[in-house]
Amino acid sequence: MKLLNTVIATLLLTLAMGASAQWQWIDKDGRKIFSDRGPGSEVPEKNILKRPAGSKPGNAAASPITPEATDPTASTGAPAPAPKDTGVDKSLEAKKKQAEAAEAAKKKAEDDRIARAKTDNCRIAKQAKATFDSGVRVARTNAAGEREYLDDATRAAEMQRIQGVIEADCR
Repeated sequence: MKLLNTVIATLLLTLAMGASAQWQWIDKDGRKIFSDRGPGSEVPEKNILKRPAGSKPGNAAASPITPEATDPTASTGAPAPAPKDTGVDKSLEAKKKQAEAAEAAKKKAEDDRIARAKTDNCRIAKQAKATFDSGVRVARTNAAGEREYLDDATRAAEMQRIQGVIEADCR
């Protein structure tokens, strides 16, 4: 359960990191610049390496608030370069697969535990049915610690309960 919570928290934090829109471009001196604001109009379109997810070159109607909307170089229609793979998705996918495998193993262990319990219940119910079918007088201990024998009505009700357990657990 802790692993699943960790994976979910990591996924949420990673998604939140995308909310901080990042621009990346190469300036006139050849240095890489990272910023949350778009480059000025002096930076040519071909030098813009990365844009925030919602912004596209020449699409002022979709994002009127972005600096790109006022950037004359954005209307050139040149396609934006594909963002480089940071490897974050691969690690998230690996963690997600690991969490799914852990969840599947946990579910299998729980299913095995239930199957063993049903097998034990079946065995005990069959033994009880054999005892009741033999005709032996069956006694129980009451709340006061005294032994009392089952009458015919109680015996018949107990036989029905045992038969129900056998039908449910002995498949």
